[in-house]
Amino acid sequence: MAKLVESVPNFSEGRRIEVVDKLAAAVESVPGAFLLDRTSDPSHNRSVLTLAGEPGAILEALEKTVAVAVAEIDMEHHAGEHPRIGAVDVVPFIPLAGATMNDCVELAKVFGSRVADRFGIPVYLYGEAARGPSRQRLADVRKGQYEGLKTAIAEPGREPDYGPAALHARAGAMAVGARPFLIAYNINLDSNDLELAKRIARRIRESSGGLPRVQANGFWIEELGRAQVSMNLLDFHTTPLWLAWESVRAEAAEDGIHLAESELIGLAPLAALLEVADHAGIQARLPTEDRLAGAAAFLKLRDFSPLQALELRLEAARKQ
Repeated sequence: MAKLVESVPNFSEGRRIEVVDKLAAAVESVPGAFLLDRTSDPSHNRSVLTLAGEPGAILEALEKTVAVAVAEIDMEHHAGEHPRIGAVDVVPFIPLAGATMNDCVELAKVFGSRVADRFGIPVYLYGEAARGPSRQRLADVRKGQYEGLKTAIAEPGREPDYGPAALHARAGAMAVGARPFLIAYNINLDSNDLELAKRIARRIRESSGGLPRVQANGFWIEELGRAQVSMNLLDFHTTPLWLAWESVRAEAAEDGIHLAESELIGLAPLAALLEVADHAGIQARLPTEDRLAGAAAFLKLRDFSPLQALELRLEAARKQ
């Protein structure tokens, strides 16, 4: 069986759709690299592409997106809600069929070295590819963000794993790593109370003693006029989607606030969505698409499509 890997590069551009189009086209120009999803958020000023394929094709496609980002994104003029250190902020490699985490660690090292050599971008290895515990968490790598890293990068212990100890003039720095499947999941409150969203995020995230394997923060989403609890579920087997939803709902209810809706950023494994269906009491004998619709209704998922299940999206892409 051929090895398949996924990558979910995050770009510091979510407002100029013509630039995101160029990033997507770069992936689609590479045979064997399948663009499964693209999501842009104007408030975060961030876009996420989801691609999968054999390792060589994925490396080529990602390098092409870096070339686009370097040409089109200037971090000196970037502002947005989401933490970031560069134009291509983070590039994770995730093992799929036939691939192991060790395979993805090696891909992260190859890609990081290649990007540093070709573009002069400093690269930090994180996650399973990190060379020490202080860089396993992405939040630690991004400490100080782009603005703070300008000076911190030259300090002992903050030097990059590849490339110069100075930010690229336009593209900043980049985090490259290997990790298990991560679900990016946001819940929008029926409220404009940003401080409430931040309090809920503090209560539910693992670092504050909340839900295990959950990162969370609170944001204001201008285009929706709502406060948002934004989460990364690092292991949906440990903390499933339904538990994240119910935990935020319980915390908001203490302040008399309801949940308006939720959203997936990118894709989620089919198993994660069917686990929600099980919890919601959707009968297992029903067709998969009906069970997914039931899961989406339980979570009030905005603009949900069954093709947000990774396996279904990849199957559809291969048939095109």
